[in-house]
Parts: sequence; structure tokens; C-alpha cells
Amino acid sequence: MKKFLILLMALMLIAPAMNARKKAPAKKAATTAKTAAVKAAKEAKPYFIVISKKDLNLRVYKAAKGDTTLVQQFDACLSKNKGNKQRKGDMRTPESPAGKPFKITQIQDASTWRHDFKDGRGNIKAYGHWFLRLLTPGHSGIGIHGSTNNENSVPGRASEGCIRLRDTDIITLKEKYAYVGMPVIIKGENEGLLPFEARLEQ
Repeated sequence: MKKFLILLMALMLIAPAMNARKKAPAKKAATTAKTAAVKAAKEAKPYFIVISKKDLNLRVYKAAKGDTTLVQQFDACLSKNKGNKQRKGDMRTPESPAGKPFKITQIQDASTWRHDFKDGRGNIKAYGHWFLRLLTPGHSGIGIHGSTNNENSVPGRASEGCIRLRDTDIITLKEKYAYVGMPVIIKGENEGLLPFEARLEQ
């Protein structure tokens, strides 16, 4: 009888551990499947970005089968000065010409990058985890990045020309949607909704 009770207690201790082992692979499989789905969607390259200086936001759209849908929106910080960029150092965000969106050319780890804003804080971390470098003909150094040490500027007008997102948002944008070659439309302060945006608003 004593041996039977010992055996029963051992089984009671082992059973939860065995169940946990069964659940772990299932959870891992679900995570792997989700990651694969996100990767497949990005590789299909259906996403593009529209940035509004007027509304201070960045929208991610998905184009599929002749239809366009809004998938996510982020608050954004644009340049201190309004208007289209004319020269280096003018503190303006460039606007993409009609029908000619900018493109993401590089996705760079910016977690250690620093910048001196000449505001007395010195050379500080300022870009979040990622810098999505844009091809903006006539201008260089423009990108979409985080706002380390400047999160209160989002949404707003405070950058030197780049597009700032909150640090958590730049991670989401990079991990879920961004890819090299991704089209990026930047609208001017006086530009309203694009035709497909207007249709979605109806």
C-alpha cells in the first residue's frame, strides 16, 4: 500500500511537467507561424507609406487586388520649418513629387547613434532603434527614425528634416511593414487627402 501511494504521488508530480512540455511546442509553433506570416506579407511588398505634414502622422497602407486599405497609423514629428526642403540645413522635410514617391534604401540599426541638437544637452542618443533611410533626390540624410530623448516632440514640428516616430512605433514599423524599396509619399502642409485616402474616409 505504501509503495502504491509513493507511485501515485510521483505520477501527480510528473503529469504537470509533461503537460507543460506539450504546451511549450504548441506555443512556439504559433509564434513561429505568426512570424512567418508577417515575413511573407513583407516579402509580398504590398505596403507603402503616406506621411502628412498637415496632420502630423504616418500611415501605412496595403495595396492588394486593386484595393487599398489603411493598416496602421502613427503620430509623427516633422521639420521645425514648413515648406519643401530647398537646401541642407534649412530645417525642412522634403516633399515627394506627384507620382514619384521616395523609397526606403536602407534599414539601419541606429540604437547607438548620437546627435548634438545644440540645445545644451550635448551628444545624446536620438534615433530610437531603427533608421529607415530614404532616397530623396537632391537631398541626403533624410529618414524615418525614433525619438530617443525627444519623445515629447511627437506629434509636432521639431526635427531638422527627418520624420520622427515614438521609439516603440519605429520598432513596429520596421518589424511589421518596412522593406528596402518601400514607397514613401510625403505630402506638403497644404495637401489634403489623396484620392484613395478620400475614398477610405467615405
